[in-house]
Amino acid sequence: MPMLGLGTWQNEAPEQCAESVRTALEMGYRHVDTAKAYHNEAAVGDGITAADVPREDIFLATKVWAGDLAHDDVIESAERSADRLGVETIDLLYIHWPSHAYDPEETLPAFDELVDRGVIDRVGVSNFTPEQVERVQEVLDAPLFANQVEMHPYLQQDELRAFAAETDLNLVAYSPLGRGTVLDDGTLADIATKHDASVAQVSLAWLREKGVTAIPKATSEAHIRDNFESVALDLADEDIAAIDDIERTDRQINPDWAPASW
Repeated sequence: MPMLGLGTWQNEAPEQCAESVRTALEMGYRHVDTAKAYHNEAAVGDGITAADVPREDIFLATKVWAGDLAHDDVIESAERSADRLGVETIDLLYIHWPSHAYDPEETLPAFDELVDRGVIDRVGVSNFTPEQVERVQEVLDAPLFANQVEMHPYLQQDELRAFAAETDLNLVAYSPLGRGTVLDDGTLADIATKHDASVAQVSLAWLREKGVTAIPKATSEAHIRDNFESVALDLADEDIAAIDDIERTDRQINPDWAPASW
């Protein structure tokens, strides 16, 4: 999976969404993340079609909403997502939240069926605790590919990162800039000045150094480009250590259906 992707949460205006996806892909992005709940899968698909990039070079991920996790609803949701996206196969399909209709024994066999039928290529989960991931791995026949969670310098997810490394699970960071909260951080600003980079680039480079795939959302070409340039930023060990030492736990996404052990 490419280590930097384009997030599309809240990018609901169809023309803007399609254009941002096209712009990102033609700039060099190869990973696009969406979800049924974002109400933009058709526009994401339009952007992929418009881009001068072969479909086989694009890693496309979407998610099944928590209310659609009964067996037959998973199948229907995935098929409709593929149709809206205009693709034969979804590269990665996530369970968006372990809540609402989620039941491992009912939900996960549907994902296995989708893999067997070629509707999806990989299975992922989002917002799962290590204990919930372990239960998935017990029930799911297909390999579990990724866990997508909120992660940034103000929510460093040490436990989840250690667990992912131990279990060979890809960790994907949404809200990798803390919904903008990290952009005013003094430590990150000093490191950005040192490298003639933006604070956003420093945060994204730190995630990459931790082996985490970041999917920052962006709509303008300027922000899409600024985020993409983080790929060329190499942080020094002392930079990484300074960010590691930031002692804040500021979770930005915490709905009332989040896991009890969140």
